[in-house]
Amino acid sequence: VDSYDVTVEEDLGEIQLIKIEKRKYWYHDDWYLKYITVKTPVGDYLEFPCYRWITDEKEVVLRDGRAKLPRDDKTQILKQHRRKELESRQKMYRWKEWHPGFPLSIDAHSHSELPRDIQFDNEKGIDFILNYTKAMENLYVNRFMHMFQSSWSDFADFEKIFVRISNTISEYVMQHWREDFMFGYQFLNGCNPVLIRRCTEIPKKLPVTMDMVECSLERNLTLEEEVKQGNIFIVDYELLDDVDANKTDPCTIQYLAAPICLLYKNLEKKIVPIAIQLGQKPGPDNPIFLPSDATYDWLLAKIWVRSSDFHIHQTVTHLLRTHLVSEVFSIAMFRQLPAVHPLFKLLVPHMRFTIAINTKAREQLICECGLFDKANATGGGGHVQMVQKAMKDLTYSSLCFPEEIKAKGMDSKEDIPYYYYRDDGIKVWEAIKSFAEDVIHIYYESDEVVCEDVELQAFVKDIYVYGMRGVKASGFPKMIRTRETLAEYLTVIMFTTSAQHAAVNFGQYDWCSWIPNAPPTMRCPPPTEKGTVTIEQIVESLPDRGRSCWHLGAVWALSQFQEKELFLGMYPDEHFVEKPVKEAMAKFRRNLDEIVNTITERNKNKKLPYYYLSPDRIPNSVAV
Repeated sequence: VDSYDVTVEEDLGEIQLIKIEKRKYWYHDDWYLKYITVKTPVGDYLEFPCYRWITDEKEVVLRDGRAKLPRDDKTQILKQHRRKELESRQKMYRWKEWHPGFPLSIDAHSHSELPRDIQFDNEKGIDFILNYTKAMENLYVNRFMHMFQSSWSDFADFEKIFVRISNTISEYVMQHWREDFMFGYQFLNGCNPVLIRRCTEIPKKLPVTMDMVECSLERNLTLEEEVKQGNIFIVDYELLDDVDANKTDPCTIQYLAAPICLLYKNLEKKIVPIAIQLGQKPGPDNPIFLPSDATYDWLLAKIWVRSSDFHIHQTVTHLLRTHLVSEVFSIAMFRQLPAVHPLFKLLVPHMRFTIAINTKAREQLICECGLFDKANATGGGGHVQMVQKAMKDLTYSSLCFPEEIKAKGMDSKEDIPYYYYRDDGIKVWEAIKSFAEDVIHIYYESDEVVCEDVELQAFVKDIYVYGMRGVKASGFPKMIRTRETLAEYLTVIMFTTSAQHAAVNFGQYDWCSWIPNAPPTMRCPPPTEKGTVTIEQIVESLPDRGRSCWHLGAVWALSQFQEKELFLGMYPDEHFVEKPVKEAMAKFRRNLDEIVNTITERNKNKKLPYYYLSPDRIPNSVAV
């Protein structure tokens, strides 16, 4: 890092803009410019933030760091600068359809085609092939790779690839994964805590009778009464019905199921499973499995649910609802908000590397014949069908954290006390919202100013038209008319790119490294009758050695923070220069610190601490 002083002899008058260019020398040498500070003859200091790469012989024109709305620019020179910046950005950041029905993404085939400003500093650091292979070496599992098709001999055999790295949660999972308590707990605090909902009536497609579940109920009530009292919960994997299983490896037939799982809140207020049906259509060859069944029947039914949960988690909860959505926010921001706009300054730290990581994923991970095909039953195209089906549930209200929790009937703390994902998520949501409100009140003195901000309205429209494909039912606003709505909208963006992604990404090694607890594929079809399942059959169904190793490398690599990670509330790049905003940031950090303390206190002496939504572990943006 170098600083340079440049002295100017003559008086330049009032400075509106600074032009900067890099002369080309013998070799190609990009230069990252943080900012320029100008000291005026009267001793005032003016900050000109840049935070961009200066490449080739292009000149960059900077405005001073005070945030301005379009209405604040009175002179022609400033209006023109603003317009030109957006025109050139719109040429660089173009929308493109990656698959029919998907949210649109960036028009670039590879990481190297992206605008220099949004590329990773070090492309090697995010090479998935390199990282997964490195992870397998670190985990010492590459010695099993030559046995790609061969089965493990029993559950204990999985420990051969597991033991090398142990942390409290993954070890605890390995020891307790067969227990109903552990199975139920993951719906609340595992890495996919978003599917469970309170059951208001037993669906017709799940013909559970009182006789079947009587021995699981603890309150001397009928099943109907338990439902009325709100003690029954349901997770339905209907989305997986009719999704094609991976056929990319002719040597291994792979299978998917679309189970329905009924859960019960027992007298200890713990959530436990009481019935599992592995297909959507009831019938004699689709039995309802129960805790009272033979041990291995019940265990295999639970393994099928865990495998289905893994697929929904990876493709819908993680890929669609954090990565792809965040990319939409990111592209729209670069296309419609100039660097001088207060909302650009507010949002840009939450967009860091998102377009780059997604481009890299489309290049290596989720493309045809990509890494995803190697070990996942939804590889080879199934994941594409899943995203297309899941688009209908991608609504604005489902991204509003408190609203979504309420819509699922999961909001009562008294009723469901051990739902830490909900408790921590709401605290972080409130902190972000309060920060957004503070910033809005500095720049928008009334709702009218919000309505008049043409750049904000273009940004919102871009997200609706290109991200949500103009689907009215998505509930995404086409326009924002009040400061209150704007605060919620910005909270959705900042929460999704930071907290929501952290909650569903960084627990993957903890919860998915013990393969029987999250099988990425199944090699035998779901059982169609009871009383025939053996331990050998279960091990035959689970992933073979090679796929297990790929899976382990993947969940390990995905769970790592970036080098020099920036966590929520850390804004080292000073896009904002005004004192009121700096005060709002300081208040935001104090609120976040308080949340960290509360979570740390709660987790003390817990065998299963929940820390994914602790602000000191929430990166600002989707970058892994």
